[in-house]
Amino acid sequence: MTPPKGRASRDRRVIVLAGEDQNDCDIMAAFLRAHRPDLVAAAKLVRINDPVRLRKKSGADLAAAVRTLVGKARAKALQQRGELAGFVVHEDLDGYTDARYAQIRKTLAAELSRQSQGVPTALALAAWESEGWLLLFPDAFPYVRPRWKVPDRLRDKDTGRIKDAKEELKRGLGRPVFRESDGPSVAREALAHSLIPSPRGTNRSYADFVGDLTDWT
Repeated sequence: MTPPKGRASRDRRVIVLAGEDQNDCDIMAAFLRAHRPDLVAAAKLVRINDPVRLRKKSGADLAAAVRTLVGKARAKALQQRGELAGFVVHEDLDGYTDARYAQIRKTLAAELSRQSQGVPTALALAAWESEGWLLLFPDAFPYVRPRWKVPDRLRDKDTGRIKDAKEELKRGLGRPVFRESDGPSVAREALAHSLIPSPRGTNRSYADFVGDLTDWT
């Protein structure tokens, strides 16, 4: 039975992604599919277009920004005639996985959880940026471009300590030059070839994100 217009069906589960742009959301979607295929199989993944800008906010400004994001996620699920079953929020840290990262993540994750009121959430506060997460799966790159090879200096490292991973990839992979729009293809190939969830190297921000997904029910 089709639910009345404006009403959500509890049988239709919707997972909403928000990020800095479409590329980052597509990368997060691949990681979500890899780590929680059980949930994704029964849900529709959709994106809200508003770019996420939370990491520099605090107090009332942060609360207002998160409230707006959560409200748009709920509206998107309603638009899809479904129930909001999960909310993934991405933002690049532009910094290392240090004490500053830990404090920012703790603050953002707590506010996101509070505003979501029981809806499962996952915070992808990527250090240095989402390309740092892609470096955890170096064997995926040649599947996108056969001539690409991640240099040894970027393999099996703590990629949360690599500054400007995107620029490192541009310099290190060879031709053609890596573009930001290649990121989703790398993530999808990592998923397709079962490279996820077995990272080569570490990144605390990635592990924290995976931990959030593990807690989803």
